[in-house]
Amino acid sequence: MSKITLGINNCFAVKRWPEPEEWCRIIAEELKLRYVQFSLDLLDPRVSQPARRKMSKRIKKTAESYGLEIHTTFPGIASYSFNQLLHPDVGIRHDALHWCEEAVFTTSEIGARGTGGPLGALSMRDFNTPSRKESLIKQLIESLQHLAQLAVFEGQEFFLWEPTPLAREICHTMKEARNFHAEVNKGSAVPINFCLDVGHQCAVDTSGKDRDPYAWLEALAPLSPAIHIQQTDGVLDSHWPFTPEFNKKGIIEPERIVKTIQKSGTNEVYLFLEIIHPFEADEKKVLEDIKESVEYWKSTTSIDY
Repeated sequence: MSKITLGINNCFAVKRWPEPEEWCRIIAEELKLRYVQFSLDLLDPRVSQPARRKMSKRIKKTAESYGLEIHTTFPGIASYSFNQLLHPDVGIRHDALHWCEEAVFTTSEIGARGTGGPLGALSMRDFNTPSRKESLIKQLIESLQHLAQLAVFEGQEFFLWEPTPLAREICHTMKEARNFHAEVNKGSAVPINFCLDVGHQCAVDTSGKDRDPYAWLEALAPLSPAIHIQQTDGVLDSHWPFTPEFNKKGIIEPERIVKTIQKSGTNEVYLFLEIIHPFEADEKKVLEDIKESVEYWKSTTSIDY
């Protein structure tokens, strides 16, 4: 029987409740959850070291005071906007690697078990030039293995890669994901696994099982110690809440998600709600939607939280 635990990515707090005392209180007292995936939009790993270390200590201390456990750190919208480790320019790729290195160190400072993310996007030109694409993916694998070495030195358990709905971002099909996982883990210091997202099976050039989030879970959940959950219609990467309005048009059913993960044979996995509202959304509505989503998952499944 798989051990499945519900948690939340604290991206909901970005620009609204950046103070650790605020988002920790909301998660512990209002949502009544314990496990957190920390959004690096709340602490850019490359701020000055004094500022970062002060905030890291504050985050760790506050989380502990509320009985929270920060499971992983993860990039948010800010860094995802860039081409990162697959940028066409070598200097910018090196700079992106430095950002990722600092993310590993930040992860240790706040006491999390690992980090990772969607860390590279090919340009259209490079994607459509086979020799460039092959060369850049090879460099990406080397970079990820370097980050895995840093992770093991820092006492972390794994490094994560998030498959997205874009062919230019690698692993947008199950076959591609399996091949990438096998290649990147050859000699890796710690496992380089996935953080699947149930809303990412909507790439425009895919069909059949590659557009089925349940098929992805059944095949790859054992390689994904963390999974993002959101409500979605399967057409776009929506990041809707689990409220009646969106559940009517959404395809994500908590009980079916849990049964599929159990069927996959995975030993342990954390499901992190990743609900993203527009920045202009009313804060009261944001909290109401997130509370309702948490209660929906608690009431329709028997997983831990």
